[in-house]
Amino acid sequence: MPEVDVPEVDVPEVDVPEVDVPEVDLREVGAPHEPVPVGWPESDDDAPVPSRSARPSPLGWPVEQPAAVDLPAAADQPAAVEAPAYRPVTEPVVTPDPPVQAWPAQKPAGAGRAKRPVPSSGWRRILYAASGKLINPGESAAERRRRTLTEQVTGSTPGCYRIAVISLKGGVGKTTISVCLGAVLASTRPDRVIAVDANPDRGTLAGKVAPQTSATIRDLLEALPGIGSYADVRAFTSQTPDRLEILASAADPALSQAFGEQDYRRVVGVLEGYYNVVVTDCGTGLLHSAMAGVLDLADQLVVIATNSVDGANSASATLDWLQAHGHADLVSGSVAVINAVVPGSGRVDQERLAGHFSRRCRAVVRVPHDQYLEAGAEVELAALSRPTRDALLDLAAAVVRAIPST
Repeated sequence: MPEVDVPEVDVPEVDVPEVDVPEVDLREVGAPHEPVPVGWPESDDDAPVPSRSARPSPLGWPVEQPAAVDLPAAADQPAAVEAPAYRPVTEPVVTPDPPVQAWPAQKPAGAGRAKRPVPSSGWRRILYAASGKLINPGESAAERRRRTLTEQVTGSTPGCYRIAVISLKGGVGKTTISVCLGAVLASTRPDRVIAVDANPDRGTLAGKVAPQTSATIRDLLEALPGIGSYADVRAFTSQTPDRLEILASAADPALSQAFGEQDYRRVVGVLEGYYNVVVTDCGTGLLHSAMAGVLDLADQLVVIATNSVDGANSASATLDWLQAHGHADLVSGSVAVINAVVPGSGRVDQERLAGHFSRRCRAVVRVPHDQYLEAGAEVELAALSRPTRDALLDLAAAVVRAIPST
């Protein structure tokens, strides 16, 4: 560091008397502190020898430290209080309480298992009722199958679907099957279902239900210009307890014979606006004029056979005729019904018979003999035997598989 030339200044020596200086808290005074003047020596020779307690000045000159002065405490001055450490003001941190771990509620026995369907018949139903509904053995295999088929049949048809029930031979139960099929569909589905008697040979469809009107299909034809609502059509039909409606053919054979293709088309054209399913009970004459309209409008065929050789051959001949006259698509999509109009099967192998029709039709259903149906009385599903009702449910499910559903 370079040497600094300090000029000599004549500074008189000042004796610093002892002064009582009150203690002042500099934190409370804003004025700057004036330094105490220090005497400078005139020359190097006169400079006193610095004591060990002397501290060097910033310029290297020793400065004599004044003796410590005992100053009296300032009067009425409160003791200094140390200020608390600075802490930033923040929002208190709230720690949420941990969730309360509740013990899981005690579940009743079997709560996690699917509830068994209640049995509807047999000893299972008796046990369920006798135990006050405490013991539920569940459904039998037959009940489960019945419930599955019912679920398949249940549904709604967009628009109108037309089913034709046909056979070349009379006495095979064609009209009875037409009513039974329509009754199952009407009682299971929300659709409006109607069966139409298109037999030109004085059909017997009207005899299968309790008559609610004497009107026939001929009367409806004459009233077509004034038909504008479902209620207008309903005035010409009778209805079964199973919700199936019947449109009877004319009782006069002459009028029945006059019912031709165009008449059928006009009637179905009106019914399509108010019904979802139309089941047509056809006559045995495939060459009759009305049959041309029936086959042309049909969406599906149900071909009736019997469990006899004669009945089976007649049904097979019906399929041959249809295939030869341009209706091969209806044959391949048809349902064959082997109807046991007489008890027993004679010498006919029923399995072989079913196999024959299964190779030509989409499905085959066997309907057992039923004494109630044999009597030819009005058809009511509740009056049929359980095996017959199960077979008819099978038939309805087979037909519905081809019906478009919403």
